[in-house]
Formats: sequence, structure tokens, C-alpha cells
Amino acid sequence: MPTKLRLPAPTDELVLPALLARNAAEHGDLPALSWREGDGWSTLSWSDVRRKVAVLASGYAALGVGRGEHVLLMMGNRPEHWLTDLALVHLGAVPVTVYGTSAPEQIAHIARHSRARLAVVEGARELARWEPLLTDPGVPLERLVVAEASEAGPHRTYGSLYASGARLYRPDAFEKAWQESRPEDPLTVVYTSGTTGDPKGVRLTHRNIMLQAVRLDRHVDLPEHAEHVCYLPFAHIAERVLGIYLPLLRAAHVRLCADPAAVSAAVRELHPVQFFGVPRVWEKLAASVRAVLGRLPEEQRLAIEAANDLARSRAAHRERGQEVPAALEASYAAAKERVLDPLLCLAGLDRLVWTASATAPMPIDVVRFWAGWGITIMDAWGLTETSGVCTVNSPDGFRLGSVGRPIEGLELRLAADGEIFTRGETVFDGYLLPDGSVESAADGEGWFPTGDVGRLDEDGFLWLTDRKKELIITSNGKNVSPALVENTVKEHPLIGQALVHGDGRSYLVALLVLDPELAPAWAAAHGIEAATPAELGAHPAVREEVARAVEAANARLNRTEQIKRYRLLTEEWGPESGELTPSLKLRRRVVREKYGALIEGLYEQPGEGAE
Repeated sequence: MPTKLRLPAPTDELVLPALLARNAAEHGDLPALSWREGDGWSTLSWSDVRRKVAVLASGYAALGVGRGEHVLLMMGNRPEHWLTDLALVHLGAVPVTVYGTSAPEQIAHIARHSRARLAVVEGARELARWEPLLTDPGVPLERLVVAEASEAGPHRTYGSLYASGARLYRPDAFEKAWQESRPEDPLTVVYTSGTTGDPKGVRLTHRNIMLQAVRLDRHVDLPEHAEHVCYLPFAHIAERVLGIYLPLLRAAHVRLCADPAAVSAAVRELHPVQFFGVPRVWEKLAASVRAVLGRLPEEQRLAIEAANDLARSRAAHRERGQEVPAALEASYAAAKERVLDPLLCLAGLDRLVWTASATAPMPIDVVRFWAGWGITIMDAWGLTETSGVCTVNSPDGFRLGSVGRPIEGLELRLAADGEIFTRGETVFDGYLLPDGSVESAADGEGWFPTGDVGRLDEDGFLWLTDRKKELIITSNGKNVSPALVENTVKEHPLIGQALVHGDGRSYLVALLVLDPELAPAWAAAHGIEAATPAELGAHPAVREEVARAVEAANARLNRTEQIKRYRLLTEEWGPESGELTPSLKLRRRVVREKYGALIEGLYEQPGEGAE
């Protein structure tokens, strides 16, 4: 249920530190923050958190951090990051988290653009990229604080800063500092992950975020003080809202997962009641489940498929706003208890009551797959510039495949070309400029062009098509959504990733990447032995199956959308290799540049696939 906790001020007058003060006073003994240490978890209560934040704020104040000053953070999901973020906010400073996968030139751009004098980083890996900026005359950066004391070298350590804060802490000064904050003050600056060009600095105020949190909370049906598994980077607006701001509103419990690759293991251990995943995370979880199913005896698979059908039928009634027939509800409940829950329990997914996704169009086959397990993914849509979500599905109103309806206080309109415009109090004031001012990105009536293209149905649900800049315009003037084509071909378990190309061309070509988890399982089930991904990708049976997958996808697409030629790759794309953003969105420009010769070759000479 939406939180019933007392708000310390009207929503549009709230500032974030007021929520921490309330939590410490009224929910002080409840767990607030946990993280892995050795084989177990360390936990801070809400009272503990506020004491540590107060000490840290004194430590950062002693370094000269003041109101309105930007401070850069590059750490993983660890307590030093979470607590520092709150400590800076209590000083009136502006925390700016930088993606840990950022290249040196991106870090230099953000450091220069933000005019930050201080950065707090994790350890040696980060220092290698940050230290050169201390002597760069074009960058204002003056000092680094390092979380890992053994790797700090000559730089100030987080531990020593905390110790000095403990000596210097004065309760009156701490309370006075945060009480001077106003709703219109900046709470954070989020630099977009940069699928194209340099990252832009999006300035968000306390009012933007507090309104977003309260309004989103009304759509999140959870037990009070629920746990949140926090694994996405804090440089991503979704995790800032779900992992910092909403937990403060709800006095919830944040479980930090330092390694995003270990999130599946964390979920298996914790059995959370809520889980948020970007589409790629849900795809990979689905791939893991499918791989297991492929190894089960036929009798068990048939029982699971029958239970899946019942779950999807039940979801279809709920989706249409219809009462689920009693016989169907009873059959589903029995199948859930006997067939689905034991398997979901193995994955830690048996207690879920709220699941969500956002950031990119969700493949409908993935949504339907999870609906077959009784897990309804409440897809949402929003941007950094809108403080998070603009539209959201919720248990009392959803359409699988859509991204829901607008949250309270937000308006949408569609331009003639389908571009989505939005306005409301959760939309940012503008992009940060190098001189510290802000440049509005809205028109004279306050409408912000999102760059996304979609349609609204008769019930007010928004259906995304693609990014406007990513739409392919063929040489005969036809518009094609690459995400639509890519998600269609990715429905086959062998294909984990895809990029479609065809701007200014007469037909589409594609790069397809073998799924590193499902492809070996598929091969084993078909008696194929392959020691490496490259050997698997070269096997005639695999290539024939991929050809059938492309043919099946083309049968569901119109002529303009069909893939005429393709190349099969065996190395998965990721943030470290540059093809994905840290939030796992496809960097199309990077992929096109990296594989430019292959793409051109598909137009210049016969390749795989039908002519």
C-alpha cells in the first residue's frame, strides 16, 4: 500500500533532510541501510544513518564544501556513497554521481562543466582516471577523497574525513545548515549517460524529486518499510529515486548490491517483495529461467506450461479490468502453489508483489513470459529530465506492453510526428551551463520535447515506439522503429542482442549477438558440442536456427521492417566494451562505428539471410 507515514511538510514544501529527521525520530530503530561484509550483512538503523550523516557533513564542511557547491562522486553501491550523498545534501551542496564506466574524456568533461573542486572516489581504479585532472589547468578540481584507505596514496581518506567530522561535529550547526534548504534549491545534478555526444547536466530540485517520490509512491503497492535491492548505478535517475529518495519517504530498507552482476544471487538470498530491472536485466533473468526449463523432463515442462497458461489468462482478465472468474482463480492458485512457487523460490522471486521496468521499450515476449509466472511487470516511462517516471502502469490499471498512464500533475501531448511532449512540476528547469546557470529546454508554454516517439490509446495508456533520433528513415522515405525490429528478432532464445541499420538505405541489415546463456543450453539440448562461443556461432545447426529465427521475425514485420541481411556475432555487448550505456541501453553510434566495416559489407556483398 502507499505509505501512510507522516509527512513533515506539505509535499511541494518538502526538502529531503526533513524526511531523514522524521525517520530518525519516528522510525529510528528500523533498518535503513545494509551492505555485504564477509559472509553476512552489516546494517544501520535510521537513527544510525542520521548520526553518521551528521558527522560526515561536518567532515565535508571542514574541507570547505558549502551551499550550492557541486561535489563529484564515483563509487559503487557502497555505504560511503549513499551516506556521503545525504551528508552533502544536508550541507546544501549538490552531489553529482559519475558513472564508474566513464571514459577519462567524459570524466574531464563533467569535472570541467560542473566546476567541482572536490571528488570522492572509490579506489585505485578510479584514481587512475581522476588524478590527471588535478594538474589540468582547465579543470577546477582541487582535491580527491578516497573510500579505500589502502589505495588512497597521498590523498585524503574517507575514514580520516569521518574521524575529523566526529571531532568537529556541532549539532546546532548541522541542524541550521539543512533547515536553510528550500524546495527550489538543487538536490542533485544527473549527467545523462550519453548515448550520443557529451553528457548533459540535468539539474533537479528538492521540489522536483519530492513530488516525484510522493506521486510514484501512490502507484507502488508495497508493505510498509519494504526492502529494496539497490544494484543500478546512483548516476542513473531510476536508482537515485528507488535507492535513495523513495526509501527516505517510506522509511524503507535499502540493501546495497555492490556488484550488479551479483544481483541474481542477492535476490535468491533475500526474496524481496519488490524488484526493479531495466529491460536487459529482465531479459537475462528470463534467459536464465528458460535455460533451466530446457533441461527439465518433458512431463515437468508440460506441467509448467499449463501453469503458465493459467497465469497469463488471469493476467489478461486483470489487464482488461475484469473480475477473474472464480474457477480460474482457484486453478491458478493451486498451480501457483504446486508448480510455480517452488521454482520461483529457487530464484528468490516467490515473494514479489511489485515488479517494474523502465528506460527502454520492454520486449513484449519478455513481459508475457513473466506474466506466465504470475509476475506482472509494471512498465513505466520517463527521463532524467522528468525526475524519473512520467507514466506508469499500476495494479489498478495496466496494459502489458504499454508504459502506463501519466502520473498525477503531469501532462502529455503528441506532436504530428509522434514525439512526446510533457510538462509539469516534476519536469526539470533546464540543463546546467558551464557558468552555473541553467538553460531551459522547454518551449514558451512549458512543454518539454522528450525525444521519444509513441502513441496514446483510447484509455490514455502510452505505447512507446522508439527514440526520435534513432528512427530509421529508409531511402524511400519510410520510418522504421529499430527497437520494434530488434525486439521481434530477439524473441528467439538464441539471439540475445541485436542492432538494426538502414538509415538512407533501401533495406535493413542487422548485427545479431548469440545469447551467452541460452545458446549453450540450446546447443546441449540439440546434441551440439562447442567449446567456445565462436565455435558455437560457426556450427551449421546454430546458423540454420538463427536463419529460421530471422525468417520467423520477418513474417511478423512489414516489408520495410524486414531484415534482408545480417551478421552473427558471438561476443556479448556490454558497458565495459562500450556498446551499452551503464544503464544497459544500446549505444547505437558506438556499435555502428565499431562494426562499420561489417555493416557496410552487408550492403556491398551477399551475406547471411535472404536477398
